Amino acid sequence: MVSIDKMDHLVCFLPGTLALGTLYGAPPWHLVLAEDLIRTCMAMYHTTTGLAPEIIKFNARKGLFISVRDEFSLLRPETVESLFILWRVTKKTRYRNWAWDIYSAMERYAKHPDHGFSSIEGIDSNFGSPPMRRDSLESFFLAETLKYLYLIHLPDDILPLSQYVFNTEAHPLPLRDFHWFHREKTFNNISLNSNISD
Repeated sequence: MVSIDKMDHLVCFLPGTLALGTLYGAPPWHLVLAEDLIRTCMAMYHTTTGLAPEIIKFNARKGLFISVRDEFSLLRPETVESLFILWRVTKKTRYRNWAWDIYSAMERYAKHPDHGFSSIEGIDSNFGSPPMRRDSLESFFLAETLKYLYLIHLPDDILPLSQYVFNTEAHPLPLRDFHWFHREKTFNNISLNSNISD
């Protein structure tokens, strides 16, 4: 019997979480792991449309593959959230480029000619049907996906990660008090306490 493992697009928040942790004392290998994991998340986008499925499966014999029932995209934010954080932490331009590739695929396949965006069925032509709009859109697309795609192209002094945290719906919340954190910790060689007023 062949074991089939799977990964939901939802777990693609993890590379960003790991990378963010390295700014606050997590070991450096967390960033290495984050960069490896984001490559797996980006492999989900290697479809004929450039949009990721809800779930990707993989095994030693087949490699990565999409089942028919998972061949749709809700235009989820988790990968672009991680790309945004990885860009801010590492400054590696590939993360901005990958975000632009994702946005371009959304423009090409998910944008309605007259109004808005839509979730997509048939993201990979391996099953013989062209991509079709579902005529539905999840609220997280506007609240999170587009926000992170926008933020990744802004200067770092707009909502800096040293002064803001993003909640699960991508709303920035100011960090006001670092008493819970070691006072001697620094962010990019700048004392956290010198940048934040109590």
